[in-house]
Amino acid sequence: MGEVWAIVVAAGSGSRFGNAVPKQFLDLGGQALVIRAVRAAAACDGVVVVVPAANAELRLNEEGTFIVGGPGAVVAGGATRSASVRAGLAAVPDNAEIIVVHDAARPLATAELFERVVAAVRAGADGAVPGLPVPDTIKRVEAGGGGTLVVETLDRPALRAIQTPQAFRAAVLRRAHAGGGDATDDAALVEALGATVVVVDGDPANLKITGPDDLARAEALLARRGG
Repeated sequence: MGEVWAIVVAAGSGSRFGNAVPKQFLDLGGQALVIRAVRAAAACDGVVVVVPAANAELRLNEEGTFIVGGPGAVVAGGATRSASVRAGLAAVPDNAEIIVVHDAARPLATAELFERVVAAVRAGADGAVPGLPVPDTIKRVEAGGGGTLVVETLDRPALRAIQTPQAFRAAVLRRAHAGGGDATDDAALVEALGATVVVVDGDPANLKITGPDDLARAEALLARRGG
């Protein structure tokens, strides 16, 4: 079987977090968020980490932590998330069969979740994403009539909240990014090709760190998990 490579996207400014330090470098239980994401991705054959241009001198050592200088697959990101993924793709070897894209803002992803999405691609899908049922009623709205109007109430059983890591056949992911488009996740670009993307069971603990409250929740989950 061909190699599986991961791209860990950690190039954002983290402006919504409201901290001078980009959130991906904040501490969670003694490790930076991005390092936790990288260590989960170690289930793959290789990892490329995409960081802000200001941090492009960082490298990974054999223990999966950052050092300054030396070897390591760390590249500078772009102006958008999709541009950062493309920077990571350029550093993934051409012989990779499957590429997994993961956001450093989800530091509690497990190796098992990586294995789950990879297994779904090996089973025949072009892409696989983890998803959770949506507990809330979701309505589509638009501006009008002096306020915000409900246009449609969506069918909740048909909805899933999608997470990363997301796995794809390497050739399909490269083709999806070849046009230079932008999307909130890579699956949307792959779907636009008409390729097959399946949803596997997500992990409720695999939360996305957006603000300080999320970091506090992650600390509590990590303590419950035992570090």
